[in-house]
Amino acid sequence: MRFINPKTDYAFKKIFGSAESKNILISFLNALVYDGTSTIEDLEIITPNLPPQLEGLKDTYLDVKARLKDGTLVIIEMQVLNVQSFGKRVLFNAAKTYAFQLQRGQGYRYLKPVIALTLTDFEMFPGQNQMISRFVYREKSQGWHYPENEMELIFVELPKFTKELNELESLTDKWIYFMKFARSLTSIPENMDDIVELHQAFEIANQAGLTLEELEELDRREMFIYDQQGAIAFGLQQGLEQGLQQGLEQGLEQGRQEGVEQAKRDMARNLLGQLNDEAIAQATGLSLAEIAALRQQYS
Repeated sequence: MRFINPKTDYAFKKIFGSAESKNILISFLNALVYDGTSTIEDLEIITPNLPPQLEGLKDTYLDVKARLKDGTLVIIEMQVLNVQSFGKRVLFNAAKTYAFQLQRGQGYRYLKPVIALTLTDFEMFPGQNQMISRFVYREKSQGWHYPENEMELIFVELPKFTKELNELESLTDKWIYFMKFARSLTSIPENMDDIVELHQAFEIANQAGLTLEELEELDRREMFIYDQQGAIAFGLQQGLEQGLQQGLEQGLEQGRQEGVEQAKRDMARNLLGQLNDEAIAQATGLSLAEIAALRQQYS
């Protein structure tokens, strides 16, 4: 068996956003949003894209969007590349989803909560150890929740997941392992095969069930990602080399200047017993205060 890479947008939508994905998405969201508890019993997968309702407002393109039984909207995005201002984009998408629920004439009471679940194939928050981070509105000094706390941002940073296959315990562990390593597996692991929804996800991800057109599309998406990652890496390398060169030039200039100053001080020290301060200052270019300090040091 060979499996498609669920981290590409095309594969992610196919696994979690297609007509047969409802139970898969319920299990996935219960694992990542609700710590593996069976909180979500039913949902509706809806068209994820949010066209602008105001002239000049940006389009919003999401991977998967669902409405839970209580009306809560969940928007899900898998992001492989650490593009500029990505954090702002996540916030924009969540705010836009929340605001544009209302039809003309409806009151604010019809607004339902929004959960923005974002999986990243890079470290979104370097220096922070937790793999899953949750952000809500809180009072700044004391930390209590805003009463109408209806927008939550959840981030899952895949690089911070380090468990091996035999260490998987929770449903959360298994879904994250699927996301991170399915592309490199050749069979469904035994400790994951007993979960019906995970088995279904593996079946959808099985390359044997895809058409030639679907495989070609996946190859194009993966090649684009590799090219972009290469471009980012090249840019970082160039920036590093440029920074090192500038640092080297600055260091050489600083070292040269320090050498000149030291030579002046050495010359002045040798003249202390032969000339007065004014004559030494004229000969070396040092200030009278610097020469007085040398006299005090070597007297």
